[in-house]
Amino acid sequence: MSYPEIAARMFNTPLMLHEAKGDIIARAFGPRVLGFPEAQIDVRGGERMGLVGDDMGQWREAGDRYYQPTRYGNIAIIEIEGSLINKGKWIGKSSGQTTYEGIITQVNAVIDDSSVSGVILEIDSFGGEVTGAFDCAERLFELSQAKPTIAVLTDHACSAGYLLASAARQIVIPVNGYAGSIGVISLHVDMSKWLAKEGLAVTILKAGAHKADLNPYEPLPEDVLERELADLEAIRVEFAETVARYRGARLTKDAALATEADVFRGQAAVDAGVADVVARPSQVLAAFQEELGRKD
Repeated sequence: MSYPEIAARMFNTPLMLHEAKGDIIARAFGPRVLGFPEAQIDVRGGERMGLVGDDMGQWREAGDRYYQPTRYGNIAIIEIEGSLINKGKWIGKSSGQTTYEGIITQVNAVIDDSSVSGVILEIDSFGGEVTGAFDCAERLFELSQAKPTIAVLTDHACSAGYLLASAARQIVIPVNGYAGSIGVISLHVDMSKWLAKEGLAVTILKAGAHKADLNPYEPLPEDVLERELADLEAIRVEFAETVARYRGARLTKDAALATEADVFRGQAAVDAGVADVVARPSQVLAAFQEELGRKD
């Protein structure tokens, strides 16, 4: 992935990403991608399961390359790990990223498969891009309506990662796992002080009053800031509404909004309605198999 493409995914676009990860991007990776070592960046925001070996989530060939979920008897395991991105050319978790398309492809492979009795979503993600996240979550919710699903956190489901987890019928969190961050963040770079220090001036030629609103060569105007924050808040409300629709009385819209994008660890996540039970990930597979066996 080229630096311009990375920059386009990181800056001036809404992200459902844990704020700590946003801070890492802003302080470490952002200046390198942008090529300005002293760029000033504003951050604004609204146990591995180890069950089926090392081949989980490997590529399979069928025309174009696509993901096949791991099978463990009558249970399919869909891995959702790392940064979540849209239209990522089927990038896999080995790169530290998972694409929404890859997740949906795995769902499509099992949703009508009568040999699959249940699905585990193995999730370890701090979130990612807004674009594509809601469509992916809806497909996971459709899967949950068709088959029993459990989201198993190993160990984090934050922001977009939590949106996807909430689509499962049940969320299992380890004692030291984290879940939540029901919010939206965006990063804007102000290079004006660095440019002035270097004796550089950028002239912006534009047609249309808002054409260059988020450009990095001048401070963010107050009216643009207010508009962008309002947009982020609208996405946060949609996030809360979607989670509430998936989880029902366990986490209402008002309760989701009241978290103010906070994250919760272990039992605190259960107490807040963000998760359903605390358990070791390695315990889940056997218990799920037993439950499915009783239903069969």
